[in-house]
Amino acid sequence: MTKSEDRQGMNRKGSGGLEVSRRTALIGGGAVTTAAVVGRSGRAAAREEIPVLRAAPAGAGQTVMLSTTVNGAPVEVEIDARTSLLDLLRERLQLTGAKKGCDHGQCGACTVHLDGQRVAACLTLAAKAQGREVTTIEGISDGETLHPMQQAFIDNDALQCGYCTPGQIMSAIACVSEGHAGSREQIREYMSGNICRCGAYVGIVAAIETAADQMGEG
Repeated sequence: MTKSEDRQGMNRKGSGGLEVSRRTALIGGGAVTTAAVVGRSGRAAAREEIPVLRAAPAGAGQTVMLSTTVNGAPVEVEIDARTSLLDLLRERLQLTGAKKGCDHGQCGACTVHLDGQRVAACLTLAAKAQGREVTTIEGISDGETLHPMQQAFIDNDALQCGYCTPGQIMSAIACVSEGHAGSREQIREYMSGNICRCGAYVGIVAAIETAADQMGEG
């Protein structure tokens, strides 16, 4: 077969008797592909402009009845089974002292006490408080009289912006009651889970030392 015959053999009869070469087929296929992509892009843009409401998946939103005690007061509330203790406190009970910082249990801003033990409220299911005692920053003072740790934070200038302070104080009280305020090194170790982005750590350590003496547990 000659080169001329080979080139002619590369052409095929299309429908209607039209000759379709490999080059024509490739060009045409590219045009079709481009049109398809543009068409999809146009439809995607249209979907973005018109919000689509989707129904919640089956089984979502199951609720449980929770009976607990918060700052000495009995609480009975129906909650979504997936609700965190932090969201229960802030969104349902309007106790906004515990702050939502990282929401991953890494900054300590949401620290509260559950049966006297410090916990990260953002990682604790509210349902785990069933029949237990929850204490927040709002519940540690005695009326107008501040808790010794609160007063020590003020006296030692242990805060700046104040966002992390409720969690710092709740952790600091636990640090003392756990018996971990015997030295500055020990305090730093057992307060390492609470981050102060303002860098008030020197004042925080001093405040814990001061309050530990006043609480008789230093």
